[in-house]
Amino acid sequence: MKKQSNLSRLMGYAGSHRYLTYSSWVLSALSAFIALVPFWYIWKIIKEVLETAPDFTAGENLVHNGWMAVLFAVLSVLVYIGGLMCSHIAAFRIASNIRSEAVHHIVKLPLGFAESFGSGKLRKIVNESSAATENYLAHQLPDKAGAIATPVGLLVLLLVFDWRLGVLSLVPVLLGFIIMMSMTGAKMQQKMQEYQNALDDMSNEAVEYVRGIPVVKTFGQTVFSFKKFKDSIDRYGRWVIAYTKQLRMPMLCYTAAINSVFAFLTAAGILLTQNGVTDEFLLNLIFYIIITPVISVTLTKIMFQSENAMIVDDALRRIDSVLDMKPLEDTSVPEHPADSSIELRNVSYSYDGEKNALDGVSLRIEAGQTAAFVGPSGGGKTTLANIISRFFDPQNGRVLIGGVDVRKIEKKELMDTVSFVFQNSHLIKASILENVKMGKTGASREEVMEALKAAQCMDILEKLPDGVDTVVGTKGVYLSGGEQQRIAIARVMLKNSPIIILDEATAFADPDNEIRVQAAFSALSKGKTVIMIAHRLSTVANADRIFVIKGGKIAESGTCGELEGRDGIFSQMWKDYRTSVQWKVGKEVLQL
Repeated sequence: MKKQSNLSRLMGYAGSHRYLTYSSWVLSALSAFIALVPFWYIWKIIKEVLETAPDFTAGENLVHNGWMAVLFAVLSVLVYIGGLMCSHIAAFRIASNIRSEAVHHIVKLPLGFAESFGSGKLRKIVNESSAATENYLAHQLPDKAGAIATPVGLLVLLLVFDWRLGVLSLVPVLLGFIIMMSMTGAKMQQKMQEYQNALDDMSNEAVEYVRGIPVVKTFGQTVFSFKKFKDSIDRYGRWVIAYTKQLRMPMLCYTAAINSVFAFLTAAGILLTQNGVTDEFLLNLIFYIIITPVISVTLTKIMFQSENAMIVDDALRRIDSVLDMKPLEDTSVPEHPADSSIELRNVSYSYDGEKNALDGVSLRIEAGQTAAFVGPSGGGKTTLANIISRFFDPQNGRVLIGGVDVRKIEKKELMDTVSFVFQNSHLIKASILENVKMGKTGASREEVMEALKAAQCMDILEKLPDGVDTVVGTKGVYLSGGEQQRIAIARVMLKNSPIIILDEATAFADPDNEIRVQAAFSALSKGKTVIMIAHRLSTVANADRIFVIKGGKIAESGTCGELEGRDGIFSQMWKDYRTSVQWKVGKEVLQL
């Protein structure tokens, strides 16, 4: 199957606006032809000046020709502006449709997609890659139509007055075109891709760096503690310097070539006037000296259009890298869970296709039980929770909720069945009421207030200027991490899902907030199947079952008492935890 051209793809996003794009090309080409008409009137002015010199009062048509040159120059600008208006309207619609399609597709992708792909990289593709097409369609394509029309008109003008001077004027054009092709070939396209990759890396690492600023300030670290971010900047710097040096000589030659037309015309004037100078030759020589700068401007436009075409090609490939990601399969014959039990059968998952983050995990959590995932960092606890909530599908094995494979449960029903309280919950820039209603969009104000009350949020509302209607993130209204966590819990309470996953939900809470969050958890967990991911072992002591995850496998499982009595990973973790608590208490006593 023949690959669709970039222009055809872009026109596919335009809909009925494609005709505005086509109109912009016609108007731009027409503007280019009209812009050459003033040069013909200038030629007539020079001719009349030479014929009437030194008595310029005898020139009857000088003023008329001058005004006609101005008239056509203004008309050319107005036609060009009309073309740009058409191209901009179409370009904005196309860029908007590309963003819309990309965002709609992202919504259908697995919930863990943004994290694995890189949020900074994803943002750059959606915003900047679509913006690259906008510039291309709004400016470059109309200018390209004009750049094609201009040489056609110039060729007529250059050859119609004195073909010898015309041919000589085209020699620098040919030289410049050859040099330009050497700079804008396949190597240039590869370099453009490398350039965009370097920008993507910087954007992605910059987002991660900004997220880590609190850690940098807390521990008094410098930017160099974020080695990946610094390395991305260094790589970009090295690439730009090397690329600039590589193009320095070709660009120098190109600039010299397209501006050497005066040298050719001067040489032609010396050679062709050895037997004397005629008024006609002098007229044509002056005219060619005036008009030939248009050649260099046109060639430069063509060169930058070639570069922008490669930018658009790269931008569309990056957009395709998102659009080619396959959404999770939805079932055509949905099944409904019998209860809120959770079962994993020989589940394996790998992020990079090499090392397994989960390796043959099998477990069962009965409906209404509270289970805890503990173990060393990087062992696979969060990945396991993501698999259960179908942030990803496992490469091997099955995940069952209520006896039904999650892939056979409709996405909406699955989302209504499982709620997730993240380690670091974020609120959108909206009122507290709207933030909580995200859990259940049709909820009444009374239902929201009940959820906030159950989540221990009333003290938060009391200090806010407009209570539950206060917009977070405006006029200096911000909440602490623990307060945001409680609002997020209220959202989950309103949703009232039978399965709740808590991922280190008290990690960033201060002591006062932690007490309130724990009280909110107690209310939230009643009658629910709960999975807790925790490093603070005191929060999982009362769990019905504890699973110790290490190296992507279940190393141990049982109640807190059972695991504490064994000589294993959990018992050592418990000893270390109790020692640390005793050390903290002893230190506080000494300080007193």
